[in-house]
Amino acid sequence: MPILTGEPRLEEIADGIQAFVQPDGGWCLNNAGLLLTPGGSLLIDTAATEARARLLRAFAVEAAGTPPTMLVNTHSHGDHTFGNFMFPEASLVGNDRTRREAAEAGLHLTRLWPEVGWGAVEVVLPDVTFSERMTIYRDGLEIELRSFGPAHSACDTVVWLPRQRVLFAGDLVMSGVTPFVLTGSVAGLRSAVAGLRELGAVTIVPGHGPVGGPELLDATERYLDWLTGLARSGLDQGLTPLRAAREAKLGEFAELLDPERLAPNLHRAYDELRGGGPGSFAAVDQLFTEMVELHGRLPTCHA
Repeated sequence: MPILTGEPRLEEIADGIQAFVQPDGGWCLNNAGLLLTPGGSLLIDTAATEARARLLRAFAVEAAGTPPTMLVNTHSHGDHTFGNFMFPEASLVGNDRTRREAAEAGLHLTRLWPEVGWGAVEVVLPDVTFSERMTIYRDGLEIELRSFGPAHSACDTVVWLPRQRVLFAGDLVMSGVTPFVLTGSVAGLRSAVAGLRELGAVTIVPGHGPVGGPELLDATERYLDWLTGLARSGLDQGLTPLRAAREAKLGEFAELLDPERLAPNLHRAYDELRGGGPGSFAAVDQLFTEMVELHGRLPTCHA
């Protein structure tokens, strides 16, 4: 598979803790994580396509000597889960709400970008689930799983390493990439980010984009505050979410990747300001169509 963006890489962020980073972090170019312990490695998320999942597996096996024995999915979206099938040796862990949403969505993502070489990806659901929190102990490494949401998705799980103060945030946090609320909640994402701040993380591995620190939380909160204000103004003026997105002045957020996400984000913000609940998977096709219309073409996906 030709890599059309930056070369994926493993980046060591603490002793035995590595981030799998896929530049540039745009559509379906997600990050993952690898925790190395003497008793076996633990993988956090996979990748969108068969080719990229194979590359992740090769990196993981080279780093650990053996395939991961456990895999945690932070949420249901296919860029983080379609590669699950590439790790049959691993026990697959996820929140029970994540499992349900992944089963409902199936391989729907592949139909949004039919030209992408997805390969033989398949839906593999967690075989170990939990409701809110779960703690895993691996050779003295304490690994906390904490779930939030609806936020970015119906349910989002972060992996928190309290001793190392390292946070794998999944898509609750992006780095240089537009935040995205599709099947989740704007208010829920704002609440989740506030909860993450309380952890006191020093290093944050976002779902997409370069590894950073607490400044990523700051940027996410600023975007969500701006988004909510834009939605209130649009409602007051009687604008549709798509028109409000077209007329918006992006300001400091103009340089973020995938700015077309503003259209579905505004839909979620409008619904919530009107008293509605979180998004549902049933609305994804309509929201994606509006995003394409705002962008002027199908958004680029280098998966």
